[in-house]
Amino acid sequence: MTKYFFQANYVGEGMKGLLQEGGSKRRDAVVKALESVGGSLECIYYAFGETDVLGVFDIPDQPSAVALSLMINSSGAVDLRLTPLMTPEDIDAAVGKAPSYRAPGQ
Repeated sequence: MTKYFFQANYVGEGMKGLLQEGGSKRRDAVVKALESVGGSLECIYYAFGETDVLGVFDIPDQPSAVALSLMINSSGAVDLRLTPLMTPEDIDAAVGKAPSYRAPGQ
Protein backbone atom coordinates (compact mmCIF):
# COMPACT_ATOMS: atom_id res chain seq x y z
CA MET A 1 0.00 0.00 0.00
CA THR A 2 1.13 3.51 -0.78
CA LYS A 3 0.25 6.45 1.42
CA TYR A 4 -1.02 9.63 -0.19
CA PHE A 5 -1.41 13.07 1.29
CA PHE A 6 -4.52 14.68 -0.14
CA GLN A 7 -5.68 18.27 -0.29
CA ALA A 8 -9.07 19.25 -1.61
CA ASN A 9 -11.25 22.27 -2.07
CA TYR A 10 -15.00 22.21 -2.43
CA VAL A 11 -16.17 23.94 -5.61
CA GLY A 12 -19.63 25.42 -6.26
CA GLU A 13 -22.23 22.73 -5.59
CA GLY A 14 -19.64 20.80 -3.58
CA MET A 15 -19.56 23.54 -0.95
CA LYS A 16 -23.35 23.60 -0.87
CA GLY A 17 -23.34 19.83 -0.38
CA LEU A 18 -20.88 20.13 2.51
CA LEU A 19 -23.11 22.72 4.15
CA GLN A 20 -26.13 20.41 3.78
CA GLU A 21 -24.45 17.13 4.80
CA GLY A 22 -21.79 18.22 7.26
CA GLY A 23 -18.25 16.96 7.68
CA SER A 24 -19.00 13.49 9.09
CA LYS A 25 -21.12 12.43 6.12
CA ARG A 26 -18.49 13.72 3.68
CA ARG A 27 -15.84 11.74 5.58
CA ASP A 28 -18.03 8.65 5.22
CA ALA A 29 -18.27 9.30 1.47
CA VAL A 30 -14.45 9.49 1.27
CA VAL A 31 -14.16 6.18 3.16
CA LYS A 32 -16.60 4.50 0.74
CA ALA A 33 -14.77 5.89 -2.29
CA LEU A 34 -11.45 4.60 -0.93
CA GLU A 35 -12.91 1.19 -0.13
CA SER A 36 -14.21 0.94 -3.70
CA VAL A 37 -10.59 0.88 -4.94
CA GLY A 38 -9.16 -1.19 -2.06
CA GLY A 39 -7.93 1.74 0.01
CA SER A 40 -8.48 3.06 3.52
CA LEU A 41 -8.51 6.42 5.26
CA GLU A 42 -5.82 7.13 7.85
CA CYS A 43 -6.93 10.64 8.79
CA ILE A 44 -8.97 13.57 7.52
CA TYR A 45 -9.12 17.16 8.72
CA TYR A 46 -11.07 20.21 7.68
CA ALA A 47 -9.31 23.57 7.52
CA PHE A 48 -9.96 27.10 6.38
CA GLY A 49 -7.76 29.26 4.21
CA GLU A 50 -6.24 27.83 1.04
CA THR A 51 -7.37 24.24 1.66
CA ASP A 52 -10.81 23.00 2.75
CA VAL A 53 -9.96 19.40 3.61
CA LEU A 54 -6.74 17.39 3.91
CA GLY A 55 -5.55 14.06 5.16
CA VAL A 56 -3.76 10.80 4.47
CA PHE A 57 -5.00 7.56 2.94
CA ASP A 58 -3.56 4.20 1.91
CA ILE A 59 -4.23 2.84 -1.55
CA PRO A 60 -2.92 -0.33 -3.20
CA ASP A 61 -1.40 1.07 -6.41
CA GLN A 62 -1.02 4.11 -8.67
CA PRO A 63 -3.78 3.14 -11.12
CA SER A 64 -6.22 3.00 -8.19
CA ALA A 65 -5.05 6.42 -6.99
CA VAL A 66 -5.46 7.87 -10.48
CA ALA A 67 -8.92 6.29 -10.87
CA LEU A 68 -9.99 7.80 -7.54
CA SER A 69 -8.61 11.22 -8.46
CA LEU A 70 -10.29 11.16 -11.88
CA MET A 71 -13.61 10.11 -10.36
CA ILE A 72 -13.58 12.84 -7.72
CA ASN A 73 -12.25 15.64 -9.92
CA SER A 74 -14.66 14.81 -12.74
CA SER A 75 -17.58 15.50 -10.39
CA GLY A 76 -16.84 19.21 -10.66
CA ALA A 77 -17.70 19.54 -6.96
CA VAL A 78 -14.21 18.98 -5.56
CA ASP A 79 -10.70 19.94 -6.67
CA LEU A 80 -8.49 17.08 -5.37
CA ARG A 81 -4.68 17.01 -5.33
CA LEU A 82 -2.72 13.89 -4.36
CA THR A 83 0.89 13.65 -3.19
CA PRO A 84 2.49 10.21 -2.79
CA LEU A 85 4.29 9.87 0.53
CA MET A 86 7.59 8.05 1.01
CA THR A 87 9.20 6.53 4.07
CA PRO A 88 12.80 7.23 5.10
CA GLU A 89 13.58 3.70 3.85
CA ASP A 90 12.19 4.62 0.42
CA ILE A 91 14.66 7.50 0.30
CA ASP A 92 17.48 5.18 1.43
CA ALA A 93 16.65 2.87 -1.48
CA ALA A 94 16.54 5.80 -3.91
CA VAL A 95 19.94 7.22 -2.93
CA GLY A 96 21.40 3.74 -3.35
CA LYS A 97 20.57 3.78 -7.07
CA ALA A 98 22.85 5.31 -9.70
CA PRO A 99 20.74 6.49 -12.65
CA SER A 100 22.40 7.69 -15.83
CA TYR A 101 21.53 11.17 -17.06
CA ARG A 102 22.92 13.75 -19.48
CA ALA A 103 21.76 17.32 -18.90
CA PRO A 104 20.51 19.28 -21.92
CA GLY A 105 23.35 20.83 -23.91
CA GLN A 106 26.07 18.71 -22.31
